[in-house]
Amino acid sequence: MTTATTVLTARAFLLDMDGTLVNSDVVVERCWRGWADRHGLGGDEVMKVVHGRQGYASMAVLLPDRPMEQNHADNARMLAEETADMEGVVAIPGAPEFLASLAGVPHALVTSADVALSGGRMAAAGLGLPDVRITAESVGASKPDPEGFLKGAAELGIAPEDCVVFEDSGAGIAAGRAAGMRVVGVGPRAGFHGPDVLVRDLTEVRVEVVGDGTVRLHIG
Repeated sequence: MTTATTVLTARAFLLDMDGTLVNSDVVVERCWRGWADRHGLGGDEVMKVVHGRQGYASMAVLLPDRPMEQNHADNARMLAEETADMEGVVAIPGAPEFLASLAGVPHALVTSADVALSGGRMAAAGLGLPDVRITAESVGASKPDPEGFLKGAAELGIAPEDCVVFEDSGAGIAAGRAAGMRVVGVGPRAGFHGPDVLVRDLTEVRVEVVGDGTVRLHIG
């Protein structure tokens, strides 16, 4: 992993939302710690699991003996709760400028949130939605499965090896690696999971379009 100034060459970017473009940690904490209390689980232990995954997948890890249909039903309630709670949702520093710099560059949102939650959080943070969006409804498997990132690359028409992923969570970083992509880790949480490059936030990233579909990503 590198923390000094680095240049990556790519043709497309696949962007996680929570923790990467949007800081929604206060809402995630409120909702998941409430869920933990209702199920007699320790909030700190639950918070170690939930980042990056779809809710049902987190529940399956935390309550391995519970039928999956209960996890899906509980997940639907959790999504509704999170979608109704936008208090404290803000943009990650540098996110507006970073998204603006991607105008004309192939990029996609690849998030474990559903359409309603992703649209709500991006709007609450004052961020525009990319034209290509891979949400919970788009995939059959949650991160750390690479399906979402591979679908994003396919929809953009770019080979996985020419894509760079931006992620903050262990599940997301693992998904990007499994998709055969390079991963830029965003924020302190990402540093524990071995991304190719680590940044504090998106103010440390600059996009340079050099022609023929090639983009240089200056990091640091």
